[in-house]
Amino acid sequence: MGLLDGLLGGAIGATAVTALSSLIQQHGGVQGIITQLEQQGLGNTVKSWVGTGPNQPISPDQVHQVFGGAITTLATKLGMTPQELAAKVSQHLPAAIDHLTPGGKVPTTTA
Repeated sequence: MGLLDGLLGGAIGATAVTALSSLIQQHGGVQGIITQLEQQGLGNTVKSWVGTGPNQPISPDQVHQVFGGAITTLATKLGMTPQELAAKVSQHLPAAIDHLTPGGKVPTTTA
């Protein structure tokens, strides 16, 4: 997931980049993440990330609700608790999706 690594690597650290990259890949890329969040009632939140205005926050609990199994599995691989990983993802996912949707456009390929 070179694009995400390049955009965010220095800003958020390797563990967060690895977690976000894996999560995005496991859910079908940016469009898959957007769809998953919309299906869980977070459509307005994710639209703020894709759009050009301020990004609305997502809580660690919401991250765990939407991506629970993947968060638990990934946390184990990274040597973290699911709560720690959900907190990192909630902190950095809005900016990651914002960066991966320049000009408010969702990429047609998985990022």
